[in-house]
Amino acid sequence: MSHLKFNPRTLILILMILVITVFRLLVTFNSDALQFANFSSIGAVALFGGAYFKDNIKAFIFPLLSLLLSDFVLYTTIYKQYADILLIRETWTYLAIALMVLAGRLMLKKVNLANLLSSTLVVVLIHWIVSDFGSWYKNPEFTQDLAGFWLCLQKAIPFEIRFLEGTLIYGAVLFGAFEILKTKYPVLKLKTQKA
Repeated sequence: MSHLKFNPRTLILILMILVITVFRLLVTFNSDALQFANFSSIGAVALFGGAYFKDNIKAFIFPLLSLLLSDFVLYTTIYKQYADILLIRETWTYLAIALMVLAGRLMLKKVNLANLLSSTLVVVLIHWIVSDFGSWYKNPEFTQDLAGFWLCLQKAIPFEIRFLEGTLIYGAVLFGAFEILKTKYPVLKLKTQKA
C-alpha cells in the first residue's frame, strides 16, 4: 500500500494562489473596460510560487496554471473580442511569467522586505520587456526595428505602472499572509519536506 503524505503547506500555497487569482478576475470584471488593465496579481503569484514551492515543477506549474485559468475566463467573457491575439501575444506573457518564477526562486531564497522589493522591480522589468515583445512583433502599428520596439515599450509604461502597483499590493497580501500563517501554524514552516 502506498503511503501518501498530506502536505498542508502545499495545500495552503495552492489555495492562496487560487484566492488571489480570483481577485484578478473580480477587479477586471468590476471595473470600466481597461481602467485596471495590468493591475494584476500574476506578478505576485509568480514571485510567491518561486519563493515558497521548493519543488521546481510546482513552483512553475501553479503560477502558470493560475494565469491560464484566469485568461480562459477573461478571453471567453469580457475580452472575447481579443481572443484571436491570445495565442500570439499571450505566449510572450507566459514566457514572462516563467521567467518571473525563476526570478522569485533565485532572489527570494530568503524572504525579507529588501529581497521582495528588489524582486518585484525585476519581475516588472521582465514583464515589460518580454510580454511587450509580443505586442510589438509583427504588429503593423510599430516598425519592426529597435525604434519600433522602443516606441512599444514607451506606450506600455502606464500599464507597467499598474502592473507594479498590482504586484506590490498582491505581493504584500500573499507574502504577509503566509508569513503570519507560518508563525501561527509551525506545520507550514519548511522542514525536510518539500512543498
